[in-house]
Amino acid sequence: MEVPAGLSAGKESSALPAAAALPSESQPTPAKPVQITVQAAQDLKSIKSDVSVTLVRVEYNGAILGDSSKTDVLPNGTANYNFMTSFECSPDGPNSLDDIVHKPVLLTVIEVLQKEKKQKEKTVPLGQAVVDLLPLLQGQCSFKVSAPLYAVPPSPLESLHPEAKGGLEVTVCIKEPLLSAAQLSNGNLLRVTLEAAYSVPEAFTPTGPPQNYMACLQVPAAGEKEFPLLFKNGILKLAGEKEPLPRPKKWPLANVMAPGALSIPNSFIVGGPYEDEDGELNKREDREFRIQAESMKRIVWDMERRCYLDPDAVVILQKRIAECQYWPVEVCRMNVASPSKGKTSKADKGDEDKQIFFHGVAYVNMVPLLCPGVKQIRGAFRVFTYQDSEVFEKTKCQHSVFRDLRTQLSLTKEGPWTPGISTPFSRAVPSKTQKEDKEKSTKDKDSNRRMSNAPKIQLSDTSLEAENVTYPSLDGQQYAEAGTFLVMEIKLDKALVPKRLREELTKRVKQMIPPRPPLPPRTAGAKKAVEDYHNHVTSIALAILSEYHELFGKQLPDRGAIDHQTLEEQKRQLNFELDNSGKYFAFKEQLKYAVVKIVREKYLKTTAFETQEQFQAFLSELYVYLIDQMHIALNQLLFEEAASPVPLSRMTEEQLWLFAREAEVNKDYKLASVYHQQRLGQDQRNIQYWLDYGAFYLLLEETTKAQECFRQALSLDPHHIQSLLLCGIVAVALQHYEEAEIFFENACCLEPSSVVAWTLSGLFYELQNNNIQAEMAFREAKKLLQAQLAKERSIPEAAAGEGGEKQISAACARSPSPDPGESLPDGSLERVPEAVEPALACAAPKEEATALEAAPKAPSPVSGLSQPPCTIFMKTVEFLMKVNAVQFVHMALAHELLSLQGGPSCAYYLVLAQTYLLKEDFSKCEECLCEAVRIDYMNPNVWAQKGHLCYLKRDFGEAKECYERTIGFVEDAADIHFVYLRLGSIYLEEKEYGRAKQTYLLACENSASCLTWLGVGIACYRLEDMVEAEDALSEANALNNTNAEVWGYLALICLQGGRRLEAEQCYKYTVKLGLRNDALLREIRAAQQRHGFGNPAL
Repeated sequence: MEVPAGLSAGKESSALPAAAALPSESQPTPAKPVQITVQAAQDLKSIKSDVSVTLVRVEYNGAILGDSSKTDVLPNGTANYNFMTSFECSPDGPNSLDDIVHKPVLLTVIEVLQKEKKQKEKTVPLGQAVVDLLPLLQGQCSFKVSAPLYAVPPSPLESLHPEAKGGLEVTVCIKEPLLSAAQLSNGNLLRVTLEAAYSVPEAFTPTGPPQNYMACLQVPAAGEKEFPLLFKNGILKLAGEKEPLPRPKKWPLANVMAPGALSIPNSFIVGGPYEDEDGELNKREDREFRIQAESMKRIVWDMERRCYLDPDAVVILQKRIAECQYWPVEVCRMNVASPSKGKTSKADKGDEDKQIFFHGVAYVNMVPLLCPGVKQIRGAFRVFTYQDSEVFEKTKCQHSVFRDLRTQLSLTKEGPWTPGISTPFSRAVPSKTQKEDKEKSTKDKDSNRRMSNAPKIQLSDTSLEAENVTYPSLDGQQYAEAGTFLVMEIKLDKALVPKRLREELTKRVKQMIPPRPPLPPRTAGAKKAVEDYHNHVTSIALAILSEYHELFGKQLPDRGAIDHQTLEEQKRQLNFELDNSGKYFAFKEQLKYAVVKIVREKYLKTTAFETQEQFQAFLSELYVYLIDQMHIALNQLLFEEAASPVPLSRMTEEQLWLFAREAEVNKDYKLASVYHQQRLGQDQRNIQYWLDYGAFYLLLEETTKAQECFRQALSLDPHHIQSLLLCGIVAVALQHYEEAEIFFENACCLEPSSVVAWTLSGLFYELQNNNIQAEMAFREAKKLLQAQLAKERSIPEAAAGEGGEKQISAACARSPSPDPGESLPDGSLERVPEAVEPALACAAPKEEATALEAAPKAPSPVSGLSQPPCTIFMKTVEFLMKVNAVQFVHMALAHELLSLQGGPSCAYYLVLAQTYLLKEDFSKCEECLCEAVRIDYMNPNVWAQKGHLCYLKRDFGEAKECYERTIGFVEDAADIHFVYLRLGSIYLEEKEYGRAKQTYLLACENSASCLTWLGVGIACYRLEDMVEAEDALSEANALNNTNAEVWGYLALICLQGGRRLEAEQCYKYTVKLGLRNDALLREIRAAQQRHGFGNPAL
């Protein structure tokens, strides 16, 4: 058998023009040669024992690069070729970057048979190997592989072992990298693997004319281009055993002589539990159906198609996923014509061969790829009948890719490979008409670049497509009737949205707790109260005895015998002396303290009695007990130990502010007020403390008290701009309009460069129907904002001049409240600073300069959505939301809505949602958040706010998903502290204690508080790590010793450790502080019953 010079790798699954590469168009770059060196073959004798002379042929992308010289095979099966060849890689083709990423180099070892008399030399293919060129797109300039050599079946020789393998040593190198550093860091690699279609229609049978089962997914490239990924030649398998796992993925090639060479090296389908999949049919009730379908009739591809995405294509991909959640994957069946029929049939006959049958579509939810850190989607996706209206409604795709390409699908029956037929990679040549295509293919038939009659896809003229459009038949309905589903995987090398890199919290909890002075050892509880009573009784008795000795002396007459009359007289005189001197009253007061402690510690009585009968019964019981204990005390001698002074605990201003915010979130406004007062107690002359306290009262809608706080701040500094503005705001709320006008005018005069002051003045004048003054104030604010933007623009433009094209920071698209720096009609750069979540906390208003000076972080390729414009109204809204001035917020948002050209921004909807959440209008809040998500799917503040909404609605499952997505973003949400707290509480509720501990530790690392350490302590206690639990709870107690739940868990720990006195003390404060957690209280009492101590009332 003779191998002609045209021997090739076969046909690729999607024979696209080389110019239709996925990366965006760029300026022409010179071609880069890729050098391939085949050094030697190993173990050729294991494939064929009597092989003696061989040569190796190198092919790439349908072209034969060359044959080596004939080489003798050594006795050990080695053949040293040392053959070198090369091809050129160019972005414009014919070998583009996309070819490099998904087309391997094909190596064929050919045996040269000995000549017979008067016969030509014959050659027989012995084995084939493939070399993956992907390392060239991963930054490598050279690599060496030992490619497995697969035997070529069939062969008439009995000594051939089809499963035996040899090996080829191959080196691939280039002089310079194919990708620049920017392309390496910001580009990506997309891999789409189509595994199989299960539960296929009964009409799919192996009998009858040959059929080609195909599927296609369009991937958006840069610009408006669509790049189709076509999977052809699906294999129809009848009912039988399931597909094995793991099994290798296959190259998108056809007619490769050695079937083993179709397997992609080190790439396998591994499967997994159905419940872990991302698609459909992953519920428990679907499990039985999936298992049955996988062993029934099915179509198997097991094919992987790769695409290189340059940085621009990555941005477009993100944008398209954000705009359209579902992507269509079309499936169909087409007739395969025989080679003779393909050549001789008429045009109408050819059109009949290209008819699409069983046209269906599966909808793949691509949104998970926008979750932080997610790089892969794998699952089952139901196949439905293809209907234009339904597909457009769900995917926004207007045309079927099969109908667009149907007239260019020239399907020819592909028989088994024969050595006398050339089967190179198919290559489509763009042309104006099909007739010209045929003429050109005839002329080029014998050229160096041999064209095969394999299936090919060519982009046609619009007119030709219009002539040949044939709508799919209704047989696609059989997919839904049969329950057909595709199993496929979409995988990226790098996540579209980077995930936060967190250091492992391997440190012990105790190491995270800041050092504190140790508290002196003190004992308390019921036992200590009784001991104190004994000590007081003894002390008073000794004092009375001393008085007796002063009155009557120490010597007793007649050896201590005193008659009753004398004893009564001495008693009368002693009582008179004690009453007259006031010592009796002092002794009674001293003893009263000890009695009160017994009542509280022993009997746990801290509240008034409901009835007089209960009170009298208790007094009788107490009297008996005290008399008994007095008799015991008079027979003992105890000395009271002086207690060491307890070091005073002083919280910092930041801690008190955080605790106040937490209390506001939990709607414990009384506790929040206490923390605000503690801040003021530390420094009553701090203006910011008074402003924060006033903002707190605005949250409670107590405008008069807010006015008092703001005026107190203004009294400390009459020129303080924010104090003036806030005084004006509360004056408007109280309808003191003359005062409000004075405050706003003063603010504008004292700080004429303040955009917020002028905007608030304009809103006030508009409220007074003074449109002239309002327009003047707005015009002044806009002029100031433009000047600030021009100043801010200089730094980014300078950086762009040095580093190339300027990119907008990820923060610009994600922050909830815009600030100067965003794109305006004049092209100024926009920047959005971090903002506080006003629905959760009343952040103190900061100086405007802080927002202006905050530079954006390093740019990152984000969604590419249009950036929200920065306006004077959104800048003012940022200030107003920090101080809970909701009335002015709605006025500013109304102006923002009217001033926008392209519709409301994500920031607009986010702020509006926050105002609705403040009012607990959950339905309107949800509507706003849905719009915000639609505009900017990768905004952590939006997902945090959505999580808070679900949490307040008690939809904890949805809240958990939103919070997990929020903490996965590289950029923190504005209120990340409360995201940690609420996510940790959900984990505790779902008994995921390990994850709860890690989440609360992240909160402690970010901003520690009593609640964060309480969460750590609860998680550690449930994990039965008592040491770390006590350390965490002790720190929580040090930060807030009035939290009843902290005392409750400390009581449980002391009960577990057998520490009776401390257990009683902790339980006493648990009850005294009014523990509201009934389940915890029942758990404590059950533990007390089990251990036999801990409750002094027992």
